[in-house]
Amino acid sequence: MLDKKDLTKIKNSIDKYDKQRELVTAKSREIVRMSKKVIYDIHRDNLISAKKSIDAMNKELKKLKILANAPKLVYVGSYKVAIQEYVEAVCFFEYVKNKKIPTNTKLKLEPDHYLLGLIDLTGELVRKAINEAIKENYTIAIDIKLFVTELYGELMQFDFANGELRKKFDSIKYDLKKLEDLVLNLKMSNKI
Repeated sequence: MLDKKDLTKIKNSIDKYDKQRELVTAKSREIVRMSKKVIYDIHRDNLISAKKSIDAMNKELKKLKILANAPKLVYVGSYKVAIQEYVEAVCFFEYVKNKKIPTNTKLKLEPDHYLLGLIDLTGELVRKAINEAIKENYTIAIDIKLFVTELYGELMQFDFANGELRKKFDSIKYDLKKLEDLVLNLKMSNKI
């Protein structure tokens, strides 16, 4: 009647997947922690420490990709969040250091994970623009506003059917509004 060997095989497969998922989750948390440190260092103008953390994070990311090599694991929530945070941190670093954003082709990630991280970047850029305006580095704040405007314009070309991407994309409007208000206030106070 009941094929117990088949059920045992299914159970073993599920157990193996669960163990692998737990490893992915643990490594993902490590990547998220490292990403936050990179962003923290960048906001404190400590690019040397940020670069060291990125180098270490790249090594851990390779390990994470190996752990998550099963198709289902690439879409586990913790993995996706770790990749988003990684993209945000690396893009923030490259923007601040070189005024460039690494491509998804270079980073070799799932396209939707890359886009989620790229969209998250705008929040850190708003914070950076405000901090630079406080330090009277107005051109940096203006450059950030121009970049976020360009990014928003490019991403408007997408038809985001994915609910998460759609929601995150909508958040750029609010970040852009903050930057426009910042630049307007600088203009109105004759600082630019």
